[in-house]
Amino acid sequence: MIEIDTTRPTEAIDITSNVILALHEEGIEEGIAFVFTLHTTTALTVNEADPPLMKDIQNLLQRLAPENGGYLHDHHDGNAHAHLRATLIGNSITIPVAEGKPKLGTWQRILFFEFDGPRRRRIYIKTIPYKL
Repeated sequence: MIEIDTTRPTEAIDITSNVILALHEEGIEEGIAFVFTLHTTTALTVNEADPPLMKDIQNLLQRLAPENGGYLHDHHDGNAHAHLRATLIGNSITIPVAEGKPKLGTWQRILFFEFDGPRRRRIYIKTIPYKL
């Protein structure tokens, strides 16, 4: 389990090092890692961790699901936009593990998106080792 404290209402956080540490603690060398956010207003993806690109993603989501968009769910918490943005990206990723690390391309990083912060967030990791 990874726990992080977000600091802003909306932000993107590179959690690749957190996942590597969790895999190390799990002791998996070869296999598959399933990474899942335990929250309905957060998301996970694999992409480049370039700050301008992460801001571009957030800006795109702001245009697609703006705050105060007249959503039916807003009568509860006023956070329908956060649920919609999370739905657009998704709540999980599956990554191959090789030599104890996620097998990522040169620029690929594991990105966590917060859409309803700041809050304490939990990310669950389940590994399936290869039987060699």
